[in-house]
Order: sequence, then structure tokens, then C-alpha cells
Amino acid sequence: MISKAAVELAGVDIRYDTTALHFDCVVPPGGIVAVAGASGSGKSTLFHVIAGFEQPDSGEVRILGEAMSGRAPSERPVSVVFQDNNLFAHLDVVTNVGFGISPSLRLSTADRGRIDDALHRVGLDGFGKRLPSTLSGGERQRVALARALVRHRPLLLLDEPFAALDPGMRSGMRVLLRDLHRQEMNTILLITHHPDDVRALADSVLFLDRGRIIAHDPVERFLNRRDVAAINDFLGNGDAA
Repeated sequence: MISKAAVELAGVDIRYDTTALHFDCVVPPGGIVAVAGASGSGKSTLFHVIAGFEQPDSGEVRILGEAMSGRAPSERPVSVVFQDNNLFAHLDVVTNVGFGISPSLRLSTADRGRIDDALHRVGLDGFGKRLPSTLSGGERQRVALARALVRHRPLLLLDEPFAALDPGMRSGMRVLLRDLHRQEMNTILLITHHPDDVRALADSVLFLDRGRIIAHDPVERFLNRRDVAAINDFLGNGDAA
């Protein structure tokens, strides 16, 4: 039987010299999942394993019911937007977005139409010839989202995409991300250190502590939890546990 889960991690173990991480979870399709936890809890490693940048020592990663063992990152149905955007400083916006379609930048007329459409959807009409250095932090993040959009992958991983933004820009990016999610109907996993991101965006929450997933809750249940000290610390509940 083929699983309909967007992501399944079954007995996934990653071992370093002094650290061991273990991930088990099933993420249903179509939602926005906040991935939270203290710094060093394993959030970025979780993303690297899903995207294929890091291979687990044991266990299985499945995306949309298919085993990912042996598949390179480019062969997985996943797009990743990193905190630092990974834009090429010497290339204009159109070219940066075009890398999402073809790393060789052999772009057809139809491809260029897809780029224009993606820039329109993220509110960057007329920005195509601009260099990243001339853009604000929020605009650079929108370029990175446009590059992910042109790939049309069913799973989008966002690694602290709002970290460098001021509160006003962060609020605007939340609205944009929610709107794009409604259009794409994809599955989004979003690493965040901000409870406000969870409240504004998430349908559910994966919470990590010391290299393990200790909670995977619908957002309302997560926000009302008082039984785990690490979750209370994240939510600012003081000594509630």
C-alpha cells in the first residue's frame, strides 16, 4: 500500500562523534508544519536528511510514499529556502530565479514566462534586472521564494526564512507565504524560533529537543501544552510545567 504522507521518517538515526539524533514522524500532505525547538535541537539536521544533503546512518526517509535512499537532493520532490537565501550576488533577479528551473540557465520562452509569473506572485514585478545587493532583506527572501515556486515541488522546506527581517517585514512575509500556500496546495515545513510564526501560520507543530521529536501536535493543542519544560520555554510559559 502506497502511503499518502508527505514525509515519513522511520527509525532515522544520525550519529556524530559526541551526538546522536533520532527522528520518527509522519507528516500528512497539504499543511504548514512549524518545526521548533531550541538551538542545537536538530532542526536543520532534520531538514538536511529530508532534502538529501545528509544521509542517515540507519532508518528510512519516504516522501509521498517513495523511499528516498540513494536519491540526490536534485532528484527529490523538495525545494529548500535557506535563511541566507543563497542568491548569487553577481547575477540579477531573473537569473537567480531561473536557477530553479535550469542550473545551466538554458531557459525557453515558456520558462521566462514562468519566472515573470513567479515574480509577480511574490510582489516583485519590475525587479528582474536588479542585483541582490540593491534589495532589502524581505525582497531577497521573496526572490528565494520565487525560485522555489518555479520548481513546483510538492514539499517546501523553509529554514528560518524570516530570521533577518524586522517585525513589519516578518508580518508581510507570513501573509505572502500563507497566500502562496493556498495557491500551490503544497506541504510546507518551516523552521522557526518565534511562537508568533506558529500562531500565524502553522496547522501543526513538530517540536524537537536534544535530537528527538518530542511532540507533533495540531497547533491549538501545542499552544495549550504545559506539560513539557522545553515547550514552555519556547512559548514563554515560565514555570508552568
